[in-house]
Amino acid sequence: MDLPSLALILRDAALSPNPDERKASELKLNQLQHTPQHLVRLLQIAVDGGCDMAVRQIASIQFKNFIAKNWSTEDPGEQQRILQSDKELVRDNILVYVTQVPTLLRSQLGECLKTIIFADYPEQWPRLLDWVKYNLQNQQIYGALFVLRILSRKYEFKSDEERAPVSRIVEETFPLLLTIFNGLIQIANPSLEIAEFMKLICKIFWSSIYLELPRQLFDQNVFNAWMVLFLSVSERPVPVEGQPMDPELRKSWGWWKVKKWTVHILNRLYSRFGDPKLQSPENKPFAQMFQKNYAGRILEGHLNFLNTIRVGGYVPDRVTNLLLQYLSNSITKNSMYNLLLPRLDVLLFEIVFPLMCFNETDQTLWEEDPHEYVRKGYNIIEDLYSPRTAAMDFVNELVRKRGKENLPKFVQFVVGIFRSYEEAPAELKPYRQKDGAMLAVGALCDKLKQTEPYKSELEHMLVQHIFPEFNSPVGHLRAKAAWVAGQYAHINFSDQNNFRKALHSVVSGMRDPDLPVRVDSVFALRSFVEACKDLNEIRPILPQLLDEFFKLMNEVENEDLVFTLETIVDKFGEEMAPYAFGLCQNLAAAFWRCLNTSEASDDSDDMGALAAVGCLRAISTILESVSSLPQLFVEIEPTILPIMQKMLTTDGQEVFEEVLEIASYMTFYSPNISLDIWSLWPLMVEALVDWAIDFFPNILVPMDNFISRGTAHFLTCKQPDYQQSLFNVLSTLMTDRNIEDSDIESAPKLIEVVFQNCKGQVDQWVEPYLRLTIDRLQRAESSYLKSLLVQVVANMLYYNPSLTLSVLHNTGLASKVFDLWFQMLQQKKKGGQPANFKREHDKKVCCLGLTSLLALPGGQFPDEALQRVFRATLDLLVAYKNQIAEAAKETEVDYEDEMNGLESDDDEVDDGSDGEMGMDDTEDGDEAESIKLQKLAAQVLMQASDAQRFQNLNQSLDFPYQAIANGVLQHADVRRVEIEKEKLKKAAEAAATAVPAI
Repeated sequence: MDLPSLALILRDAALSPNPDERKASELKLNQLQHTPQHLVRLLQIAVDGGCDMAVRQIASIQFKNFIAKNWSTEDPGEQQRILQSDKELVRDNILVYVTQVPTLLRSQLGECLKTIIFADYPEQWPRLLDWVKYNLQNQQIYGALFVLRILSRKYEFKSDEERAPVSRIVEETFPLLLTIFNGLIQIANPSLEIAEFMKLICKIFWSSIYLELPRQLFDQNVFNAWMVLFLSVSERPVPVEGQPMDPELRKSWGWWKVKKWTVHILNRLYSRFGDPKLQSPENKPFAQMFQKNYAGRILEGHLNFLNTIRVGGYVPDRVTNLLLQYLSNSITKNSMYNLLLPRLDVLLFEIVFPLMCFNETDQTLWEEDPHEYVRKGYNIIEDLYSPRTAAMDFVNELVRKRGKENLPKFVQFVVGIFRSYEEAPAELKPYRQKDGAMLAVGALCDKLKQTEPYKSELEHMLVQHIFPEFNSPVGHLRAKAAWVAGQYAHINFSDQNNFRKALHSVVSGMRDPDLPVRVDSVFALRSFVEACKDLNEIRPILPQLLDEFFKLMNEVENEDLVFTLETIVDKFGEEMAPYAFGLCQNLAAAFWRCLNTSEASDDSDDMGALAAVGCLRAISTILESVSSLPQLFVEIEPTILPIMQKMLTTDGQEVFEEVLEIASYMTFYSPNISLDIWSLWPLMVEALVDWAIDFFPNILVPMDNFISRGTAHFLTCKQPDYQQSLFNVLSTLMTDRNIEDSDIESAPKLIEVVFQNCKGQVDQWVEPYLRLTIDRLQRAESSYLKSLLVQVVANMLYYNPSLTLSVLHNTGLASKVFDLWFQMLQQKKKGGQPANFKREHDKKVCCLGLTSLLALPGGQFPDEALQRVFRATLDLLVAYKNQIAEAAKETEVDYEDEMNGLESDDDEVDDGSDGEMGMDDTEDGDEAESIKLQKLAAQVLMQASDAQRFQNLNQSLDFPYQAIANGVLQHADVRRVEIEKEKLKKAAEAAATAVPAI
């Protein structure tokens, strides 16, 4: 297709007012996208200066999206989606055009170039570095810098072998960059274009040294040449002329960007490579050289730069943050601290403290956009750029590392502000300074709680200077009072009335007219709930408190809010039952709001997504707290089912674990599993096969619950066929040679669940699962996976020994499987402990399987093999007994009680549940489990074909084994009598309490 025709289709696809025309054009574009040279034509339109800008932009977006999706394939064996000839044309042309197009299009083409470089360099694009080097020496310097910046970013976070190409990149380009940088520095009255050049060089240098210093920079002359330039840029003032007046534009102005990257580089060199204590022996000389020649000069320059703030000059927030980070890192080093000391008081009280105070920008945001004020105040990403956070970190580091000389004077300074605030008339009170002093007190809480004499004065300080601000006419002081009170909620109040008053003030703050006060009050409430020793302080106001909480959740999306709710639910447990339904409804509604906000936002630090996770976690906490009230789960189910149905798909990858936990609670604690909840099974299976293998242990829990608590439905339903579905997914995963052993440990556990819960009802699955198990067992390398797979064989033997043995013989691998099993049973660690089958559960399952062989009619299993089985069973019983005894000592459980619960008159195997939700690797010491194994001890005798056979087996044993076997026999006889007595007693009790029929 010619270029004008393609341009017309692009225009119609994006700009046509007729929806039918747009749809038809989009269809044509989809049909054309894989045709030869289509990609090249899109690039030609995007860079064609004679073409309409809207069409060029559409072409560049199409070009970028297609390259991102199709340039490289995930699987090396997959067929390439773009012709090699087209790729070569794109690579040859994009370098020429990327710097010629307008800025709007350059960002799109830059993303394309990044995708191509990250995929192709150096193997498929070996000439790229030559192109960069050539153009650094000619008229295309900007284009070469632009491309080199992208190339260097590929290796920014790479280490070891992956980083090998960096050495050549530095070798070939850094001498040229140094020459260019040096020339730029010499230009008088440089333009913004020069700033852009310098910024790119700084970013290239940053990416190249981020993790490791290239070997070329260990040459002191080379390194010094770079440092001279960086120090020059760092120390020279930023041009005043041309700075934008708008704060947002000003901080991203070109020369401030250069300053930021220069400071960034100096900080990185110091923190990562300039501390001799942190370096390997071969790098220590470099660090010592850096400390001696550069660290002090950088410190002096940074202090001078910060003085700009003291005299009212402008420094962007991010630059201020970086300058203070360097100073914080200098505090622990004696030589640096000594340089800092003469200027420390000015720095601390005239620069750092004012940065901690409430300022004009805060006031404007508080009044005009309180939601944004809250978002910025509780955003971790914002903290990385915040001067206030850096100032608090500096003070913390100062009093932590140099507290003896600095903590008293800083506390005295803060107390002075408190006093001057108290003494000043209302119209002259230094409200913003008081805010900074309160922030300092809160930030230093850990230090003050541990240090006398401050530790014993904390309650007095709170009562005198903090708590009165709950009633301040100034909103930000009410908010700060709540925050500081929360920081100190856990101290021991000598007067509980002070704790009570603060708690009620925080609760009242949840109804404050100012949103930030309400938010800070909720966060503080969490600490008070945790610290509260008498829940009667909170219990009467709980309904009102929850009501205010959800009003706030309707206004603000923040996961910290949900943390408070979780704390309340944890603290009150089952008392939350009357509110559980309403809580889940509110949390579900909040989740959908947060999700919608997150989907509409492109921010990487999206608070909506974090809050959505918090909502799900809180729902889990509520379900756990009411787990003893199954009927509540029936009421709650319709509210949270839609969340599970949507988020168990690819839409929910970010919250998959949280949703699976909710599904686990719903399938375990509900009176029965509804058909609606069963609709989650296919979603889990699909996710497990497609992308969720990392979540297999989490998926195991609800799937276990489906089988063990919904056995009848699992066995009888054919639309869908759950039995076939389970086999399909396990077969897919267990036969995949690319899946690691550790990733499929849950598969044999699920097979175990089936055969333990479906006794006598899944004969048709014995052979398929057994063949699948043996196939993986032959390839397994992990000893734990081998143990799990052998336990599948043991479970099947207990399920139906004759059928299982027959299938094993048919595979021709019966001897091999049993030899491996016995070998694993005998393997010991150096200390003498078993190397395999370490858990109580493992030993139980092995005993179940081996004992089933002893119960087979004569002739089905050779006597010689039975002797091995008999010995192994007795060994397992002794090992299990010893393990139970050890556990009893540790938990102070009476061992005899454990062992006496071991027999049962019930011949059925347990349901496979460990007493927790689903299959759990931990031991629960459940009495029913003990009953099963102790019964097996008796079955060694009671299920043998005849007494003579037992005697023959017994006589073939060594004396120690005979003694164990005879002990088992005696125990079995005793238990027979006890079981009969228990039956008679139960029957008598039932008869005595029976109600006569009417």
